[in-house]
Amino acid sequence: MAITKYRIQKWWRMITGKSLLHVNQDVGKYFSITEIKGYYNNLTEKVLKDKDHIRDATYLPIFETEKGENVYFPITIFQYGLGCYDLYLKIEDEVFLKKFFYCANWAIEKQLENGSFNAFFFIYSNNPYSAMCQGEAVSLFLRAYTVSGEEKYYLAAKKAIDFMLEPIENGGTTKYENNEIVFMEYTHLPTVLNGWIFALFGLFDWILACKEEKYKEIFEKSVQTLAYKLKDFDCGYWTKYDVKGKIASPFYHRLHIAQMEALKQITANPIFETYEFQWRKYQKSFWKRSKAFFKKVFQKVFE
Repeated sequence: MAITKYRIQKWWRMITGKSLLHVNQDVGKYFSITEIKGYYNNLTEKVLKDKDHIRDATYLPIFETEKGENVYFPITIFQYGLGCYDLYLKIEDEVFLKKFFYCANWAIEKQLENGSFNAFFFIYSNNPYSAMCQGEAVSLFLRAYTVSGEEKYYLAAKKAIDFMLEPIENGGTTKYENNEIVFMEYTHLPTVLNGWIFALFGLFDWILACKEEKYKEIFEKSVQTLAYKLKDFDCGYWTKYDVKGKIASPFYHRLHIAQMEALKQITANPIFETYEFQWRKYQKSFWKRSKAFFKKVFQKVFE
């Protein structure tokens, strides 16, 4: 992929902390492992740092593509909505609840009949579907259902999760192979760690809402697969963004740590605590941070 001025601008915003896509996303403050409450990662800064629109109840965040085009990207909007919901739980300001429902209703309108979302229409038109997108839609819909009791949100969540769980070869977003289950952020690219986990969060929400055993079995098998494959996302001094060796940026490394902390609480599997501890140690090391930074720069220049 060629270096463009838009990619350079994006990298600069990331490095200087001005990117609304790459704000702090530590572990969620209001989630529960027994009922639908807050979200598992803290997405509130996506709302709070966009000060120009913070009180606008009908605002949808814009995503700038690497070609410089402005689009409505479902994942960006779903995360913004989840951030609004956590802010509502935190301070009980009705404007954040209105903003949350505006995002949820936009999602209802954009969901296709088969339950999917055309997430990557602007970059991968032949492979537009994403387990991460589907899982975050489920999380958004179920919180809207919890607050409103409106069945349309529950039905939309079911359609979204069922499409997510369709095998990739059938047009869905899940890889079933050798008794392993992997949720694919990009259905045609190497497995991305954070996207897999965001999809797991959505499935966990659906289990809390519907209690059906078949979904619980899929969740547990994918968690087991993830626990086994975490070693493939560890390069010995930092985390990898994907299974093929693309090193994580500092933002994604911090996100991976937060996701391990949330998974530790959700699953009670000690492997997630082990990796959370190990990856925090990497982060505290000046030499490991520096090595990861320069490796990332090298990969960005030559990818």
